[in-house]
Amino acid sequence: MEKIFRKNSIILVLGILLFGAMVGSLAGELLKLGIPDGVVKEVFLRSKDFVMAPGTIDFIMFSITLGFTLKLNLIGILGILVAYYLLRFWR
Repeated sequence: MEKIFRKNSIILVLGILLFGAMVGSLAGELLKLGIPDGVVKEVFLRSKDFVMAPGTIDFIMFSITLGFTLKLNLIGILGILVAYYLLRFWR
């Protein structure tokens, strides 16, 4: 029972950190609209894409296509750190 709880706990932590990355990256994309062009914009909003290429599961009557892209920037990393801090505070 302990092993199952521990596995779910790890998945929960990874999910919360991924959520923090997504919220931070979204905040960075919104911030990009308001900051004038320059060095500050380039430093904070330069991003790296992490891609899981689309894969298709084909059932006879229907098919499902799944894919994932995470666009991570400095603000996204700050989102991960905030999520980590809140996770430590919450647990």
